[in-house]
Amino acid sequence: MAVADLNTIERRIVACRRCPELRAYCANVAREKRRAYRDHEYWGKPVPPFGDPKARLVLVGLAPGAHGSNRTGRPFTGDASGEFLYRALFDAGFASKPQATGRHDGLRLRDCLITAAMCCAPPANKPTPQQLRNCFPYLLDEFDALPRLRVMLALGSIGFTAILRVLRERGFELSPERPLFGHGNEATASLGRRTIHVLASFHPSRQNTNTGKLTAPMFARVFARARELLA
Repeated sequence: MAVADLNTIERRIVACRRCPELRAYCANVAREKRRAYRDHEYWGKPVPPFGDPKARLVLVGLAPGAHGSNRTGRPFTGDASGEFLYRALFDAGFASKPQATGRHDGLRLRDCLITAAMCCAPPANKPTPQQLRNCFPYLLDEFDALPRLRVMLALGSIGFTAILRVLRERGFELSPERPLFGHGNEATASLGRRTIHVLASFHPSRQNTNTGKLTAPMFARVFARARELLA
C-alpha cells in the first residue's frame, strides 16, 4: 500500500467525521467562544500535525485544547501548554521562535513534528476509548510518512500509550517489553536495522506546570536527551 504524504494526511484529518459527536462539540465551542476570544475566528475542526516533513523527532500529545488548538488550528498553539512547550522547543533548537500564536505567525519547526493521539478536542480533555481508536489510523499514517523518524516523545500517558501501540502495530520489538510511563522514562523499539527511541514526559498542562510536577529544567532535560539520541 502506498504511503500517503503529510499534506494528504492533513486533508484527510481536517475532513474526518469518524466521531460526529466530537465534530459537533468542536463546532459548538467555535460558535460560543470564550469571552477572551470573542473576536477570534475559531478553527473548530480536527487539528492536523504541524512541523518538518523530514522530522527525526515526533512529539505525541493528547488532543487539541477547546480554546487552544481548536481555536488556532495548530497543535499546542494558543494556550498555556503551548507557551511552555514552544519555549522549550526553541531553547533546544527545534523551533524558530519561542512563542506560538496562530497558524500564520511564521513559526517553523526544525527536525521536529508535533501531533496527538486525538485530532479533535474532547469534552473535559477526556477522550473515550472508541474515539482514540477512531483516530489511531491517522497516527499510523503519520508514522509511515516519516521515514527519517528516530525519536518519539510522549507528552503525557495517553500519548505514550499511542506511541507504543503504533510501534507494536508496525512490528517493532520493544525493550523493555512493557515500558511504563513516567517522566524521563525511556524505551527502544527495533525492527531489523531500524531503531526508534521512545521518551516520556509529563504533559505541559497548567495542572502540571503550575504545581511544579513539571518544571522548565525537567522539560529541558527531556529535549536535551532527544538531542543526544539524534546525534
